Amino acid sequence: MSIRVVVADDQELVRAGFSMILDAQPDIEVVAEAGDGVQAIAAVREHRPDLLLLDIRMPVMDGIEAARAVCADGDCRVLMLTTFDLDDYVYDALRAGASGFLLKDVRRDDLVHAVRVVAAGESLLAPSVTTKLIADFTSRAAPPRPLAPPSERLAVLTGREQETMRMMARGLSNAEIAQEMVVSEHTVKTHVSNVLTKLGLRDRVQAVIAAYETGLIVPGDLR
Repeated sequence: MSIRVVVADDQELVRAGFSMILDAQPDIEVVAEAGDGVQAIAAVREHRPDLLLLDIRMPVMDGIEAARAVCADGDCRVLMLTTFDLDDYVYDALRAGASGFLLKDVRRDDLVHAVRVVAAGESLLAPSVTTKLIADFTSRAAPPRPLAPPSERLAVLTGREQETMRMMARGLSNAEIAQEMVVSEHTVKTHVSNVLTKLGLRDRVQAVIAAYETGLIVPGDLR
């Protein structure tokens, strides 16, 4: 089955370029395009794609509000586009439910890879630059009121699950976590799944945000 994608960007040439690259792939189908946030939401509701490639800054409704609506509405995953790697809206976009972000000058192969990764249920979190970026925005943003005191919120996790969550927040892959914990990758996948399920999180991105919000890890604690 093909990965069904909606591409939303207010710049027609950018939108068309991304659509052409993705549509040329044998396993990806661009089912619709949108020029603003309102159109993006409407396209997702009409076509029910697997993934929405969404620009953060758009007219009528920005990408953050659109991402929040799409993520709350169903199972469509959101991959954000931004012009600068330190875009002030990146952290808000991740909190809205996006599964990661790309720079608009992304290489063709990296764009295709990102769409496949996010559509498969993963997130663009492994690269250390992404982890540092999230840590930076977490430290600069006003801390949100947690859903529950940190100790209570994380009390549902076992010690090994908390340890796994801490390593996820440091940007470690499943293989790296397995090596540090001296367990199999299958065991790590089980721990990761338990963390997401018990805390009601969509993916690894939200797990990292939760790790910072609860004080399980602090900005700069990347080693």
